[in-house]
Amino acid sequence: MAKNNTNPKVDFFFNKTQPWQEEYKKLRSIVLDCPLTEELKWGQPCYTSEEKNIVLIHGFKEYCALLLMKGALLKDPKKILIQQTENVQAARQIRFTNLGEIVKLEKTLKAYIHEAIEVEKSGLKVEMKKTSEFKMVEEFKKKLEENPDLKTAFKALTPGRQRAYLLYFAGAKQSQTREARIEKCVKLILRGNGLNDE
Repeated sequence: MAKNNTNPKVDFFFNKTQPWQEEYKKLRSIVLDCPLTEELKWGQPCYTSEEKNIVLIHGFKEYCALLLMKGALLKDPKKILIQQTENVQAARQIRFTNLGEIVKLEKTLKAYIHEAIEVEKSGLKVEMKKTSEFKMVEEFKKKLEENPDLKTAFKALTPGRQRAYLLYFAGAKQSQTREARIEKCVKLILRGNGLNDE
């Protein structure tokens, strides 16, 4: 790994005691072998090209991963890209459970990262789902029908704020939980606030 490519602000991530340390260090050396700038975003090592986010290193309990920001646009000949959840539209992960998997895929990972850089440079954009395509739970539909002011306020929200609410409500498995979430958010929506604005 070329030492001059590393960013001292990011070193803490690779030096702290946590699971996946060896895997993180190997992923860092692979990513820094590509023409990218190392930055710290969302508390994670993020790698950019011309100030555009290309790839992020992150970890979870069962695996660590490279997250390619526009992975949905990559060709994926090795079929290794994973859509984290059905609501993730652009990003795709490549997951690892041990250092050997990373070493084995090193050339492939570099090829995918180089393709991701080219995709970003080309200006290609991921076709995002429209807000109207997101599922609206029955409990919220009913609430909007009962409360015209709420319906008007919800329609006035930005598409991103609308999506955040729809995903939050749909994320609850039980009707009772969905109703509680909706009730908690009514005042926020009426004030024109997003889910995370306060």
